[in-house]
Amino acid sequence: MRISTKMKKALNDQIALEAAASNSYLAMASWCEVTGYQGGADYFYAQSDEEKTHMLKIIHYLNDIGANATIPTVKAPPSSYKSLEGVIKAALKNEQSVTKAIHKIVELSHKEKDHCTYAFLEWFVNEQVQEETKFETILQKFDLLGRDKLGINEVDKFLAAEAGDSSSTAA
Repeated sequence: MRISTKMKKALNDQIALEAAASNSYLAMASWCEVTGYQGGADYFYAQSDEEKTHMLKIIHYLNDIGANATIPTVKAPPSSYKSLEGVIKAALKNEQSVTKAIHKIVELSHKEKDHCTYAFLEWFVNEQVQEETKFETILQKFDLLGRDKLGINEVDKFLAAEAGDSSSTAA
C-alpha cells in the first residue's frame, strides 16, 4: 500500500509527538516520585508506557505498509513542577495537543481519500477522548477534595488506584 509523502510526514511527526509525550510523562513520574507522590509516580510511569505503545502502533503501521517509520530524537521535557495539580494540568494540555494533531491527520486522510489510514486512526481518535476525559476527571478531584494536604493526598491515592487499573487494561 502506498501513502502520500505528506501523510508519511504527518504520521512520522505523530511518532515524534508520542515519543515526546512518553518522555514528558516519564519526567512527571520522576518528579512525583521524588516529591513524595507515589500514586502520581505510578500513574505517570504507566502513562509513559502507554504513550510509547501509541508510538509503536504508528511505527508498525508505517513499516507494515512499506512507508518506513522515522525514529525521532526527543528534547528533554520540563523536570520540575510547582504542584501535583500543575502536573495534571500540564498533562491535560499535552493530551489536547496530541488530540489536535490526530485530528489534523484524520482531516488529511479524508482529503486524500486514504481510507486505510483513516481506519487506522479511528482508534487514536477514540483513545484521545478517553485520555482528555481522564485528566479532566483528575482535575475535578482537586475541586471536590480540596487543595490542602489531605485533599492532595486523596488525589494521590486516586492516581495510585488508576495506575493499578490501567496496568491491567493497557492496550
